[in-house]
Amino acid sequence: MSEPSDMEAQLRPLMLKALDGDAFAYRSLLEELRRHLKIYFARRLSPSLAANGDDLVQETLMAIHTRKETYDRSQPFTAWLHAIARYKLIDHFRRSKLRMTLPLEDDAAIFASDDSEAVSARMDVDTVLATIPARPAELIRQTKLEGASVAEAAARAGMSETAAKVAIHRGLKSLAARFGGKSDG
Repeated sequence: MSEPSDMEAQLRPLMLKALDGDAFAYRSLLEELRRHLKIYFARRLSPSLAANGDDLVQETLMAIHTRKETYDRSQPFTAWLHAIARYKLIDHFRRSKLRMTLPLEDDAAIFASDDSEAVSARMDVDTVLATIPARPAELIRQTKLEGASVAEAAARAGMSETAAKVAIHRGLKSLAARFGGKSDG
């Protein structure tokens, strides 16, 4: 199976073309999704429930088909896809009154390819940072999230270190006022 970023690079353009009315791209997307979802559910279902995997693939493909217009073109496609698949799996477990258990040594394979939580968190951070001007948002991203020093971020932005510190402080203060946190960081 492809790495998550490779999968995003492969699937997102197909989804965008499909949304624009390209029937061939849509058929290609559904075929790729069918393959991906089959693996996705096989990793999450016990061998005794593996027969349910095909049903879950079909349910997920139907949900994608009926809700495709809700996909936000500016967001990663695989996060949207995995959210739908995860909800279909949860619904299945609820209907079956099952709880998934698995030996601890097998957990790496289950969680290794599902990057939806990280993507979701990144989308949340992007949404929050979009509420302040671009320059302070980028400085905050570089210094607080990516680990750059204030001097490095200031140099990239073409500003003095003092100006960068002020912009970061004001940006954090604005976020704190908007979202109720503290701005002393």
